[in-house]
Amino acid sequence: MGKVIITAALTGAVHVPSMSPYLPRTAEEIIEDAVLAHAAGAAVVHIHGRNSADGSPSSDVGLIRSIVEQIKKRCDAVIGITTGGRVGMTTDERLRAVSELKPEMASCNAGSMNFVLSPIAEKIKEPKYPWEIPFLQGTRDIVFSNTFSSMESYMRIMYGNGTCPEFEVYDAGMINNLAYFLDKGIARPPLYIQFVLGVLGGMAATPDNLLFLVRSARELLGDFVWSCAAAGRNQFALTTLAATIGGNVRVGLEDNLYLKPGALAKSSAEQVTLIREILDRLGLEAATPEEARKILSLKGLDHVEY
Repeated sequence: MGKVIITAALTGAVHVPSMSPYLPRTAEEIIEDAVLAHAAGAAVVHIHGRNSADGSPSSDVGLIRSIVEQIKKRCDAVIGITTGGRVGMTTDERLRAVSELKPEMASCNAGSMNFVLSPIAEKIKEPKYPWEIPFLQGTRDIVFSNTFSSMESYMRIMYGNGTCPEFEVYDAGMINNLAYFLDKGIARPPLYIQFVLGVLGGMAATPDNLLFLVRSARELLGDFVWSCAAAGRNQFALTTLAATIGGNVRVGLEDNLYLKPGALAKSSAEQVTLIREILDRLGLEAATPEEARKILSLKGLDHVEY
């Protein structure tokens, strides 16, 4: 087996500040978590923005630029920028950072789905900010829209800016979507797929589901590079499985706030350290950022616009 790429997804747009005092909220906290995660062994850091005042998700390009510029100054990690943003953002909001910053990598969601966060609201007794509960409960009535038209736009804009699409697959039908775009020559091989399991509205985070998705993708897509992210308590079990069968791994506070049951992770770097220790014990080696760039055929930091 080759090197394993560790991605650290730092803050996301799912968890709210009331759930953990360690969730990065300000630009400075996100930058620091990225640098520490890189030092711990993450080759890739996955970036979302949040408003410093209240921790709410933000797609402001100026904010994203300030984050990625400082990360670039302090380490050589591959920086992947989200186009997911948060549920309800427009296509223009989600793509603006790709067009202006031209990152090495950006997330590209492979289909529409229900993306339901309302069960989280049931666990919050005293919200820290007034936006949190309405935001979480409101996801019961919102579809995370990724139409064929918008997906084609994402791909064309990403390829046009030299940005590698990180195709996020939450359900089996999304593999069929990618096969269509691959057949039409819109998606370019080899694809890089992030299987994201455990979101309510997508496939559950189980070993059987991961094995099924990987097998199905091999049958429909041929050669591809892949990684696994698992929401919540199944994060380390499923990413360990992924690494042992030829995949890469994603950890971080975007996906899971805990280091082990009952113990909040104080940073994404703590989770990177743990998964790296697991890889070491299995005789697997974490990829460096430069090795990750070669595996994913990325353009390098000299060709971004930040």
